[in-house]
Amino acid sequence: MLKNLLGLREKATPGREAYGLAVARARARDFYVDHGVDDRIDARFELYTLHVLLLVLRLRDEDTAPARDAAQDLFDTYVSALDNALRELGVGDVAVSKKMRKLGEALYGRMQAYETPLRAGDAAGLAEALERNVYAGAGADHAPWLARYALESRQRLAAQSVESCLKAPDWAGVSA
Repeated sequence: MLKNLLGLREKATPGREAYGLAVARARARDFYVDHGVDDRIDARFELYTLHVLLLVLRLRDEDTAPARDAAQDLFDTYVSALDNALRELGVGDVAVSKKMRKLGEALYGRMQAYETPLRAGDAAGLAEALERNVYAGAGADHAPWLARYALESRQRLAAQSVESCLKAPDWAGVSA
């Protein structure tokens, strides 16, 4: 807030811009209306995590210094956004560190749960993890669709250059 009052702006970076694109995609109305994702903070966290992970994996697959740097910037931006969200919800400084530790554990857990099936192209394994996390165990009808969406998005992102992924990721279709 002080930065805004003083007219200071944070420098735009590829990771920050990519994070904004991942969040915008995860907020797509069709996930919630047509594909059974509950409009709850934890379900949104899961969709943000999935989309950020898809971009991070694409960047890490490139294995160049600029791609690795962008992946790290994207991840750091995501963690910072979580911290900021907690503070905006009124969580105090002492509690933020405890909650961030728990969120960090959840984030790494989700990334591990999703990364293996995403890399292996394992739709059933990914659907199981998504059903448990995104749908809180009540989305058996929708989780297979979301798994196919994520796998198709991974393929489409792999076909793009790193620069294109950072500026206009080619996500799979989400409309019903």
